[in-house]
Amino acid sequence: MSKPVRLTLLLLAGAMVTPAAAQDVDTLSEALSLTYETNPTLTGERAALRGDDAGVALARSGARPSLSAVAGINRDLTRSGILESTQPKGPDLSVGVDLSLPLFRGGQVKNGIRAAKARVAAGRATLRAVEGDIFVQAVAAYMDVRLNRDIVELNQNQVRVLDTNLQATSDRFEIGDVTRTDVAQSQARLQLAQANLASAEGRLASAIETFREVIGVFPGDLAPPPPLPPLPQTAEEAVDIALAYNADFEAIVANAAAARFDTKAAKGARLPTLSAVGSGTYLNALGSNPSAIPNSGTSTSVGVSSRIPIYQGGAPSARIRQAQAFESQLLERRVAVERAVIADARSAFATYEAAQRAIAANQVAVEANELAQEGARLEQSIGSRDVLDVLNAEQELLNSQVSLATAERDAYVAGFRLLDVMGQAEAEDLNLEGTALYDPLGNYRRVAGDIMDWAGDPDPEPVATPTR
Repeated sequence: MSKPVRLTLLLLAGAMVTPAAAQDVDTLSEALSLTYETNPTLTGERAALRGDDAGVALARSGARPSLSAVAGINRDLTRSGILESTQPKGPDLSVGVDLSLPLFRGGQVKNGIRAAKARVAAGRATLRAVEGDIFVQAVAAYMDVRLNRDIVELNQNQVRVLDTNLQATSDRFEIGDVTRTDVAQSQARLQLAQANLASAEGRLASAIETFREVIGVFPGDLAPPPPLPPLPQTAEEAVDIALAYNADFEAIVANAAAARFDTKAAKGARLPTLSAVGSGTYLNALGSNPSAIPNSGTSTSVGVSSRIPIYQGGAPSARIRQAQAFESQLLERRVAVERAVIADARSAFATYEAAQRAIAANQVAVEANELAQEGARLEQSIGSRDVLDVLNAEQELLNSQVSLATAERDAYVAGFRLLDVMGQAEAEDLNLEGTALYDPLGNYRRVAGDIMDWAGDPDPEPVATPTR
């Protein structure tokens, strides 16, 4: 299904680094390009789609003629009674050729081909869905590294500020300007800040490993991401777009259609089959024959063969019921996927809206806490504030700065996730410069109509890059 209006996320990063040769990445464009080319989940899904392509050729083979040859050398060991003959006991050479051309298979071949094509359509939609999901993971990993680096930097700055504050408080204690309680409070806050810094560094290390798992390399400096394209104004608009273009929903619809064709194919097992047949045989008595008897001979025949099923032990009914059960399962799953798409669209929209409001509120909070911190320090210098007031102001400022960074991360990831749910976070939507897009039609055209028995591909090798 084509998209009348494509929301393209421009990921322009100046001179592009060739993803395959990059040791680390510095922009979201580079990260997504490398993910697209080397992520093992994506490359594995492309291989699965190639298997679906081959399924079409397999289904079509049921409508094509089959040709086989039989050869053998035989020698009679004993003959007695009525079977005794003056003919030599052999050896005899026989060569035969059998040709069969299906004329009617009760609709099994026709519906099998339709089912295989529907599964190819489902596989293409699934590949697009996996692309979007992996890109969401990559964006989340990219933003998590940026967020955790910011939090580490904020905590490092907090440790430096509190360390300086502790030294100043200790000096003032020496001259009797503050009490030991003030020194203890400063020491406690410094130790708490160091503990928070250690936790932040651990979360950063975990985020970096997730980045490597999804994208395949270490993160570089990681520039700020480009702005997201305009998103829907309401949740209902997001749901409408998602139901029209969500790849997971397209995949389950196509799989349900394939199951319907499987049911029709199963019903064809009850009907007669008709084939045109032909055969040819060559026989050569390799032993010595009396001169009046020919040493070799040939025979050919053509005809029509029909198989009329009368009783098959209940197998056709069982296969039909089994196919109908699978079809029913997929119809129910289609409703489940539709529900999930609606819920995901609403959830992503709500998360994005909430994060936007959080950004606005936290920006005000950061500005207010910066003023409060400056005021608390100034008022402490003239004696109207104590050390605890300054420490609290420092902590409030840090908390608001972390909350702002977290809200910015959440808004971007939720916005990109909303694009994914609406079917607009696939490779062709992202304008990945310098990256050749995978063409699923190329392999389909190559293999779906293949009629050769001895055709094949080279032994597969992994495309995804290891991180060891």
